Amino acid sequence: MSASAEPTSVDPRRNGSVPADTGTVRADTLRPHAEHAFADELAALAAQDDRPRPARWRLSPWAVATYLLGGTLPDGTVVTPKYVGPRRVVEVAVTTLATDRALLLLGVPGTAKTWVSEHLAAAVSGDSTLLVQGTAGTPEEAIRYGWNYARLLAHGPSRDALVPSPVMRAMAEGRTARVEELTRIPADVQDSLITILSEKTLPIPELGQEVQAVRGFNLIATANDRDRGVNELSSALRRRFNTVVLPLPESPEAEVDIVTRRVEQIGRSLDLPAVPDGVDEIRRVVTVFRELRDGVTADGRTKLKSPSGTLSTAEAISVVTGGLALAAHFGDGVLRAGDVAAGVLGAVVRDPAADRVVWQEYLETVVRERDGWSDFYRACREAGA
Repeated sequence: MSASAEPTSVDPRRNGSVPADTGTVRADTLRPHAEHAFADELAALAAQDDRPRPARWRLSPWAVATYLLGGTLPDGTVVTPKYVGPRRVVEVAVTTLATDRALLLLGVPGTAKTWVSEHLAAAVSGDSTLLVQGTAGTPEEAIRYGWNYARLLAHGPSRDALVPSPVMRAMAEGRTARVEELTRIPADVQDSLITILSEKTLPIPELGQEVQAVRGFNLIATANDRDRGVNELSSALRRRFNTVVLPLPESPEAEVDIVTRRVEQIGRSLDLPAVPDGVDEIRRVVTVFRELRDGVTADGRTKLKSPSGTLSTAEAISVVTGGLALAAHFGDGVLRAGDVAAGVLGAVVRDPAADRVVWQEYLETVVRERDGWSDFYRACREAGA
């Protein structure tokens, strides 16, 4: 489509397809969207960003990368890191969105695919809510469009009766759409994206019309190929994406940093105790997860069996957050071994038979013999009793 082509307009507010007010957020919102939670940082970046911006982007590609990776601006404003990982991964992802290729974030569960997707959309479009959540039951209408059946039956097919999907709205408004868990969507529904991504057009055959994407439109999808219930992407659809693989954290220190940052953010919204008092426990949770995930102890001396679960960074964050809640409500507010033991056990033992054997072997041969871990060993024994 040429830059001068006029798209068929779609009013995104018809048929209640937009919340009453997406520009404000309640003070007691449990989990604000990225564009609200980090509004000050985004505003500071926009004010000092003098680099070229693609059409309808809120920030330049450099500023988007800075927003995700963190840094200090010339006026002293500190931008907190949203993603801790290889810089080149973020740069390639941002650059992809500045082209006519869609972006596929691929990785094992818990590698921050959804988190990165949300923050990319917030920084590029100022709106991370144009979202399709992929499941085994996601219909084609969720990606293309649906109908207000009361109006359809009363007046027949018309633009007033059409309910635009988040993808259609993003096309019409020049924004970034998101499709989460693309590989969980049935294959025939996945392929409804092919024309959208290749031709930048969404036909509406019932009306003899189409919606053409305006400049600024792009799409971010997330997927993993290690979970159950995965539908492989067709080669035709895969070719429409640039794929960026989000790796697991390279080092224990990086993973501890990620877990600490996210738990602090979550804890503030839940009025939980400060994380610094529990860094030692965070390090132990991360060590356990990494060793069982890698199948070898940190010193490389002992080979281990791995459980059936992924033991991802996201699961470590969940375990530590749960432990902080226990410490706050049933302890002295300081994160201790007993607060995380049950969470670790629940994360490791997914298969009651096979995983329990793996865990008991690890507990007795590694944890029991490790200096300074006696309290963690006792707490895990009690949790599994």
